[in-house]
Amino acid sequence: MARLQAGDDLALTALMSRWQIPLRRFIYRSLGNEADALDVAQETFVRVYQHRAKFRPGAKFSTWLFSIALNLCRDGIRRRKVRPAMPLDEAGVVAASEHITDPSETAPDSDLVRAETAQTVRSAVEALPEPLKTAVLLCEYEDLSLADAAEVAGCSAKAVETRLYRARALLRESLAVFFKKG
Repeated sequence: MARLQAGDDLALTALMSRWQIPLRRFIYRSLGNEADALDVAQETFVRVYQHRAKFRPGAKFSTWLFSIALNLCRDGIRRRKVRPAMPLDEAGVVAASEHITDPSETAPDSDLVRAETAQTVRSAVEALPEPLKTAVLLCEYEDLSLADAAEVAGCSAKAVETRLYRARALLRESLAVFFKKG
């Protein structure tokens, strides 16, 4: 980031190479749509370049980057509430799934169970209120510390800890039937 601030525009390429995958993963988990995740990731790097002079030397780049992405995700979620639409890729998945008659023809049982479990957990996380969902995504999926997640979310580390506690309780409750041993 210091090179980018010093005028080396090629340093942005190095930052993008290093951070593109974790950033897109975080954005995808926030928005639930691959095309939107790609767009927001690109916009995040545009903002990094545009606001490079505002980056404080000594600050963690990852925290700054995820803060920008989180704000763009929040904007996207607000826009989606105003203009909801089913993405084409999801429509394709729905249409394709209607043609599958025997799941054993497409994958072994264990793969189906893993995929179903992962989808169930993703759906439960997606259903969380936005502050709780953000805390889970930053701490559990992106493995940020409470302090770093707090900086990204714009709150205290204690608030992130409380949000994680509440999110885990809601997830335990909503997933209890699915993961019930019996």
